[in-house]
Amino acid sequence: MKHRFLLLLVTISIVTASTLLMAVPIAGQAPNPAVKATSTAKPWTPPKTPWGDPDLQGVYTSDDYINVGLQRNAALGTRLYSTDEEIAARDAQIQTATKNALQEFANPNANIGTGPPGHWGERARRPARQTSLIIQPEDGRMPALTAEGQQRQAAAQAARQTGNWDSYSFYIRCISRGLAGSILPVIYGNGTEIVQGPGYVAILQEMVHEARIIPLNRSPHVGAGVRSYMGDSRGRWEGNTLVIETTNFLPNQTGIGVNGGGPPTSEALRITERLTRADKETINYEMRVEDPKTFTAPFTIAYPIRQEPGYQNFEYGCHEGNHGMMNQLSGSRADERAAAEAARQQK
Repeated sequence: MKHRFLLLLVTISIVTASTLLMAVPIAGQAPNPAVKATSTAKPWTPPKTPWGDPDLQGVYTSDDYINVGLQRNAALGTRLYSTDEEIAARDAQIQTATKNALQEFANPNANIGTGPPGHWGERARRPARQTSLIIQPEDGRMPALTAEGQQRQAAAQAARQTGNWDSYSFYIRCISRGLAGSILPVIYGNGTEIVQGPGYVAILQEMVHEARIIPLNRSPHVGAGVRSYMGDSRGRWEGNTLVIETTNFLPNQTGIGVNGGGPPTSEALRITERLTRADKETINYEMRVEDPKTFTAPFTIAYPIRQEPGYQNFEYGCHEGNHGMMNQLSGSRADERAAAEAARQQK
């Protein structure tokens, strides 16, 4: 999507902002411990927009954190950062993968699969420093579920076994990945485009093309009866940091995980995002998750997103009637017919 279109969208939204599903009151957050690993050591003055706001605009990607788990390996304890030796080993792997992706022809006698060539894939350009995306609590692990959260998770797992159309996630059905699932790094489609206008910030995610237009006028969020997959957001500036607080999520739909997976969250979910430009190419991104009906404690996710030469958001050609969905449902119906026939023959 071109910047001029998004800027037009932002302008139009000034008139229609009361109907947009995004809002929230604001709360302070603790400093992001990942900042020291991603910020430049030299003094740097963040740019400003013509109307005086910190300028975050651009297309960013979280590809460098594709292979970093949401939760930390328990064996690493409270160690948030990789060692220099681990980073060097990872860098060597990245260089090898990059070299292999440029290979035009397969080696003689090599096993050839049906997948696309290596250069079609997306990969890290530099090694990630963090050992997990979760930075708080200190062990990098998601807090335990509440009793209600456990019941909701068990019900979702049982529903997925039915083979009905509604047993498939909103991501599989190309509807939504939810707010958290839309920005957490996955194997491809990790673009985040930010466009600003006076009083508004627009954020466009590459995969499933989720778009949010976030007002910065401190207006109250919409009433509790208005809910959506992406929630209701409101933003404000704290110095050079954009703070976005989002409530009014639809309950029991998506979770805090890759592509919106994980335990389904409740209507009490509140997500606070903080975006701080650390240098010319880097934004330090942070997400604070609070849902007392699902998790026994809040937790924080953080990692850098970067501008990379030539990176752009591609169209995500996906629709609810995709072949995967039809084939899976057809297979489920075939299994049901086979089971019914087997039961008939046993009578």
